[in-house]
Amino acid sequence: MIVFLHPRSIRRARNRRFPLSVLALAAVLEGREEYEIVDGNIDPDPAASLGRVMRERPARALCVSLMPGPQMVAAIGLSRWFRASYPHVPIIWGGYFPSLYPDTALNAPYVDVVVRGQGEDTFLELLASVGQASACGGFQPSALRHIPGISYRDQFGLHVHTRDRGIRSPGDFPWMPYHSLREPHKYLARTFLGNRTAVHQASYGCPFRCKFCGVTEVAGGRQKCEKPERTAAILTKLQHDFGIDAVQFYDNNFFLREDDSAELAERIGPLNLQWWCEGRIDILLRYSDRTLAALRRSGCKMIFLGAESGSDEILRAMDKQLTSSQTLDLARRIRQFGIIPEFSFVIGNPKDPDTDLRTNMQFIRKLKSANPDAEIIIQHYTPTPHPDGMYGDIDDKIAFPKTPDEWATPRWYNFTVREDPALPWLPRRTKRLIDAFETVMSCRWPTIQDSRLSRWARAMLKGLSWWRYAFNCYKWPRELHLAQMVLRPRDPRVESL
Repeated sequence: MIVFLHPRSIRRARNRRFPLSVLALAAVLEGREEYEIVDGNIDPDPAASLGRVMRERPARALCVSLMPGPQMVAAIGLSRWFRASYPHVPIIWGGYFPSLYPDTALNAPYVDVVVRGQGEDTFLELLASVGQASACGGFQPSALRHIPGISYRDQFGLHVHTRDRGIRSPGDFPWMPYHSLREPHKYLARTFLGNRTAVHQASYGCPFRCKFCGVTEVAGGRQKCEKPERTAAILTKLQHDFGIDAVQFYDNNFFLREDDSAELAERIGPLNLQWWCEGRIDILLRYSDRTLAALRRSGCKMIFLGAESGSDEILRAMDKQLTSSQTLDLARRIRQFGIIPEFSFVIGNPKDPDTDLRTNMQFIRKLKSANPDAEIIIQHYTPTPHPDGMYGDIDDKIAFPKTPDEWATPRWYNFTVREDPALPWLPRRTKRLIDAFETVMSCRWPTIQDSRLSRWARAMLKGLSWWRYAFNCYKWPRELHLAQMVLRPRDPRVESL
């Protein structure tokens, strides 16, 4: 018996999504071993559910999948409680947080083994090494050294990191067992795409190595995709079983090959789904008009695109392999197809954050002129470990926490969620102006993703902010903060669709 824990990771109940990370692991166990999924986003008391499972069918491992931020904080409390309650059951952490910070995870006494990167094959080999209760938490270190993609403590307490494992296409693994979820209907959200929005991930990784992105550390600049036929078949099954009318694709880079995109558009068109995904600006610019039109006919409503900066110099420093003119070209071109581009920007170049902010403010205004429907996401640059060195040459200018508990403190939690990252190279006045500019932008152009915001509320936000946007007056937008507190518009930076 294996228990999968998906800690609470959201702030609003309406944002529940299928827990793809644990479903992917459960899929490879189907027919091999019994398992139970405990999802903190659905379960009001996951600790009680874990206790119930252990009483009914004692597990031989607890497997926790977690991202940085709220999910990590929840994972700490549940893992600590589980270790105290069941000290002989090994605890395995996987997902983005332990993949980025394996040594940090292993510094916690309640973590026995870390699975780094894509975990399906690693997980099966690891389970084969789970022994009876022992001093090392159920694992014999000597049996682990030959398993790629894991980190663990040896008999002397030293951290051991085995070689990285190559990635595989999601199409190489079984379909996810949605039937194993206790209340699958609760995972279908009402969004601007539809009333029953599901999620799917058709690929793993990304072939680019942008120096600010944590995906590079996890996937190593590689990407593998399932075939369009399989993607369409899965969505057809979800529509048949759950009545979905929309889908959010979680792929880091959904548009890798144009022929695959065109084929997928043709296959899912009859499903009448509306969908959202992430893509690369330069890749989409190479797509033909015929393919872009086919994508819109198939239901593509919005594409998240990493513009990152309006400065070509900064884009080169990021190793983005993109130019600002390409961003403008795509903004203009994609408008004729009725697809809304959602451009994200990473502001706060460590070498000159003030100039970086001014450059990006000017560029974003130019971008909105080129395509008024374009949505803008503004983030402070917060670094993550990168194999090629972090963007801004700040490897020696920041020391990340050494334990999960330190990551959960207010100072580092705010860093993770970008609310108040307290970066040594970002002056407070510059951060305040970044935040003020983002506030004016989000009020002057309320996101269409907010399906709850009424017309009068949108009109109020636009009316209050038009003069600030028109005259470049961004500082101290207190009236806009007050309006946001009252109207509570959706913030795409912190909420999933």
